[in-house]
Amino acid sequence: MPFTKTVKKGLVIAITLTIVMLGVLIIPGFALAQQPGVKRIELQRHDLSIPGREAIQMRIDFDRGAMIPRLSHPGEEVVYVLKGWLEYQVGSDPPMRLNAGDVLFVPAGVIHSAKNVGDGNAAELVTYIVQKGKRLFTIIR
Repeated sequence: MPFTKTVKKGLVIAITLTIVMLGVLIIPGFALAQQPGVKRIELQRHDLSIPGREAIQMRIDFDRGAMIPRLSHPGEEVVYVLKGWLEYQVGSDPPMRLNAGDVLFVPAGVIHSAKNVGDGNAAELVTYIVQKGKRLFTIIR
């Protein structure tokens, strides 16, 4: 009987630790990844020759009217619009509209947002040069 209680206690501890780790590893990216109408696909991730830095490249697809809320990154972001019309609000600058072929640079830590303002779907290729091991983004409420 004592063995069974020990096994149950160990199982409860293992499940609790698993839930906590999932919260730490998955949930920080969950809110952004699950924005309605926004699909993020990580294409590559590589360490840079600069210690503590990595490059992450993603394709982000936006359904009509979909948006990414105000957020910031622990490093720079380089955006290349693949298709459609995206409106970016970067820092305190006036909103800017970008269409296919346009590029945008977002400095480290600057709060920004993006919204598909076109009549159809939009997509962008984004490259992040960020501090390794930090959350890729922080949503600003």
